[in-house]
Amino acid sequence: MPLIHEILPVGLLHCNCSIFGDEESKDAIVIDPGDDIAGIQAILDGHQLKVKAIVITHAHIDHIGGAAKLKAITGAPVYMNENDQPLYDHLDTQATWLGMETPSRTEIDMPAREGDKLTLGGADFQILHTPGHTQGSISVWIPAENKLIAGDTLFRDSIGRSDLPGGNGRQLLQSIADKLLVLPDEAVVFPGHGPTTTIGRERAVNPFL
Repeated sequence: MPLIHEILPVGLLHCNCSIFGDEESKDAIVIDPGDDIAGIQAILDGHQLKVKAIVITHAHIDHIGGAAKLKAITGAPVYMNENDQPLYDHLDTQATWLGMETPSRTEIDMPAREGDKLTLGGADFQILHTPGHTQGSISVWIPAENKLIAGDTLFRDSIGRSDLPGGNGRQLLQSIADKLLVLPDEAVVFPGHGPTTTIGRERAVNPFL
């Protein structure tokens, strides 16, 4: 049975928060709870889901801003690649750039490294370290669902910015080539912002690749 998968654009920058749930166990994984924890909670409650992991694709405020609040409510551990800890340590600076209040911070419980796996309803959530947008950027590949949660690494017709602190354009293109474009053409890509796409489509028409 396919997993429940709801996408909620959250916060000022409309970050795509993915909520995955298993009908049988009622376990859930939430990826990039940047904001609007009430909205995320409403989806969880609607499906009677209990969060077992909070996964952060990278430490920009629009992706991680609500993590502390969601962890406080659910008790679920937070997974983030440790290379983004310096960015997370400067959440106040990021908030200043966007002219918003600094959200509360939480300890990162698990280091989300290349090759790590989480399991939900028999589906593996495989962590791919895809640095370039930030040094700790990850993407999450779910082979059983044929879905890739790409964070801000790959977008429909575009790629992530590399001009922010920790960004590296050459590294970003390398990450996409080595880790993402090797996935099946029909794999559905859920970027950190904007509409979905497929690996095949981006390989064929993305002007940055």
